[in-house]
Amino acid sequence: MQEYPVNLKIDYPESSDRLTAVFRLILVIPIIIILALISTYAEALSFAIAMMILFKEKYPKWWFDWNIGITKFAYRIVAYVFLMRDEYPSTDDDQSVHLTIPFPDVKQDLKRWMPLVKWILVIPHIIALIIIFIGVVLGTIFALIAILFTGKYPIAIFRFNEGFLRWSLRVSAFALLLTTDKYPPFRLSE
Repeated sequence: MQEYPVNLKIDYPESSDRLTAVFRLILVIPIIIILALISTYAEALSFAIAMMILFKEKYPKWWFDWNIGITKFAYRIVAYVFLMRDEYPSTDDDQSVHLTIPFPDVKQDLKRWMPLVKWILVIPHIIALIIIFIGVVLGTIFALIAILFTGKYPIAIFRFNEGFLRWSLRVSAFALLLTTDKYPPFRLSE
């Protein structure tokens, strides 16, 4: 199986904090507000990048860095909400959530016309991810119960949730970040 250029790896914790797991949805509110304030620009930037690729065959490095920074921040928050990590999401440190998204060479890696159709091509992925998300929510609830009783996150649920996040990152890199034209695979594994 060929390796996809975009990847995600979350370090599995040896133990989980029982107390913060119970109050996680309350504790995350301030950092979600910060993410909401800065991500409005990131969504508009996706359209601007599509126009730059289409008309100028350019992907400005600082736009890439901005988008990747926000994406990493968002995935640290999601890992925290899904109880996969106990440390409060940092606005700048990678912590234990590792994303790999290579900077594209627009003239070699990206086709000028692809931004026009990528949003249509990801529809099957979005449908599959919505269905799998139901399993992620149920798995996270089960993981919360397991954490409360054992102090450990069940490894199978952790890997399932990590796979879901990896898949969603690949779809995002393809359709929103526009960093690759390689169609994302339909799989949870690496």
